[in-house]
Amino acid sequence: MTDLDLLHFEQLKKDVQAQYLKGHTPSYDDISKWKGIDIIYFQEDLRKKAKGNISEKSFYTYFKNSPVTKLPRIDMLNLLSIYAGYESWYEFKKQHLFAGELLQENENFDDDDLKELEKTVSASIELPKDDNIAIKTENKSSETADLQKSNTDNQTVTKKENVSQIAAPEAEKPKKNFFRKNAWILITALLIIATGLLGFKDAIFQKTYVYCFTDADRNMSIQREIEIKVIKENESPILYRIKPGECFRYATKDKILKMQISSPFYEYLEVSRNLENAPEEEIIELKPDDYKMALYYFSTKDINGGNPQEQLKLIRQKRQQLEDRISDNAVITQVYDSDIYGLETLDKEDYITLMTTPTTSLKNLNVIEMKKDKKGKIVSIKFKISTNENNK
Repeated sequence: MTDLDLLHFEQLKKDVQAQYLKGHTPSYDDISKWKGIDIIYFQEDLRKKAKGNISEKSFYTYFKNSPVTKLPRIDMLNLLSIYAGYESWYEFKKQHLFAGELLQENENFDDDDLKELEKTVSASIELPKDDNIAIKTENKSSETADLQKSNTDNQTVTKKENVSQIAAPEAEKPKKNFFRKNAWILITALLIIATGLLGFKDAIFQKTYVYCFTDADRNMSIQREIEIKVIKENESPILYRIKPGECFRYATKDKILKMQISSPFYEYLEVSRNLENAPEEEIIELKPDDYKMALYYFSTKDINGGNPQEQLKLIRQKRQQLEDRISDNAVITQVYDSDIYGLETLDKEDYITLMTTPTTSLKNLNVIEMKKDKKGKIVSIKFKISTNENNK
C-alpha cells in the first residue's frame, strides 16, 4: 500500500457520494455525515447496483474518517468501484493517475496466482544425507572386539574369606536405602492423591440440571435462539446461548440457581430455583410477545411487486399499529456494530418511518430489549439491524 493508494481511495469516496446523490436526497450531501436511515438506504442502493454490501462497521471505519490511514480489503474496493461506474479498483486508479504515477500489471493478481507464487517460493530444499555414519559404527564395533579378549585361564582366586567379610556390611546399606526410598514413594503417592481430590472436588460433587423451553401458547419447543444469564452473588453474570430446539444443561454444586431468560419474539423471564429439592429435569414455558412477532412478520413480509394500493394499505396499517403501541416519550435506541459510533437515539416518528420502509435490511432486524408501562404502552426499545458484508 502506498500514499497514492490512500489518495485514490479518497477520490473513490467522492465518486461514490456523487453516484448516490444522483438518485437520492440524504439528510446531508457529505457522506461522512450520514447515519442511521441514510446508511440503510445507501446499503440498499449498493446491493441493487453492485450486487454486494458493506456493514455499518466498515462504513464508519472508512467513510466517517477522512483521510483514512489504511485501505479496505480489495473486495470492498472493487465493490465501491463498480458502484461508482468502473470495472474494478485497478480500472478506477488507471483512469485517475497522478502525475508521474505508474501502475504495474501485477497489482491485479488474483488469489489463485498469489497462492501458486507462494508454493513456488516456499518449496523445500533437501539436504544430502551422511552415508558415513554406518561405516563409522562398523569400525567402532571391530575395534572393541579385540579389547574384549583376555586370558583368565591361569588366574587364581585368593583370600575369599576377606572378600566376603568386606561385602557383608556393604549389603546392609542397600536394605536401609530401600526402606527410605519406599517411604518417600508412599508419601509422594499420598500427596498426589490428595491433590487430585482437591482439584476435582467440584466435578465430583457437581450435579447437572436440564432445562427445556416451550411456547406457552403452542405447547411446542422454542425454535428460536435463547439467551440465558446465570446470576451469582459477587460475580459477573455468565451468558449462555442455546440453539433453537435444544435444552440448557448446567452443572453446579450451588444450592440456588438464578437465571434471566430472553429470546426473540418471547417475553423476558427471570427464574429462581432452590436446587436442594429441585428436579434434575424441568420444562419452562415462555410467553410469546405479540408485538415482536407482529414486527417480525411485517419486516419479513415481501410487499414489493404487489398491488400499489395494497402496499400503501399495509404501510398505513402498520404505522397506525405502531402509533397506538408506542408511547410519545419512548426511548428508542439503535445499536451498531461499529466501535466508532455504537448507539443512536431515534424519536418515535423516525422509528416508525424506519419500520414501515420496505427494505431488505429489515429482514435482519433484532429487538434486543423492550419495556412497557402498566398500561401496556411501549416506553423503551433497543434494537439492532444485523448486517453482513456477504449479504446480497
